Amino acid sequence: MKFTQQYKATIGADFVTKELQIDDRDVTLQIWDTAGQERFQSLGVAFYRGADCCVLVYDVNVMKSFDSLDNWHEEFLKQANPTDPRTFPFILLGNKIDVDGGNTRVVSEKKAKDWCASKENIPYFETSAKEDINVDAAFHCIAKTALANERKQDMKQYGFIKQWRFGYDHYLVLHFSLHSRDL
Repeated sequence: MKFTQQYKATIGADFVTKELQIDDRDVTLQIWDTAGQERFQSLGVAFYRGADCCVLVYDVNVMKSFDSLDNWHEEFLKQANPTDPRTFPFILLGNKIDVDGGNTRVVSEKKAKDWCASKENIPYFETSAKEDINVDAAFHCIAKTALANERKQDMKQYGFIKQWRFGYDHYLVLHFSLHSRDL
């Protein structure tokens, strides 16, 4: 996935894949980017169920996007209905750290980390899709977090960890929300 200067608002949902290598295994991420605008919120519900991880993205320069995180977190858990909502994997990305050299920033890194601590210490990354800052590190964390959760669910359900699906390939379904258009 590459940054593009051409902005195209997500209507409903957008889908892309990203391939990574995790622990010497090929992993394909199926990434569903649901529209972050309130008017499209109900359309994303169909994509929540079956997700292996939820990635919440906000714009560090727009307080309203950060203030919406509690609502998106709660709405995802309500609609996805995971087995154990307390341990379902979330990742938070504070995006657009490159804008205006950081001079327009309104959400501090500390504020974001405090929010993450209040949500079972979910991982947090500050990113710039445009400048490719921390994007790969975030995706590796996302994949590892989702895989760890899947293995934990296997242990609960089967008493053992299932083999990787599709030979050496493994597919993870991720859900993005809020201002994730430029990841």
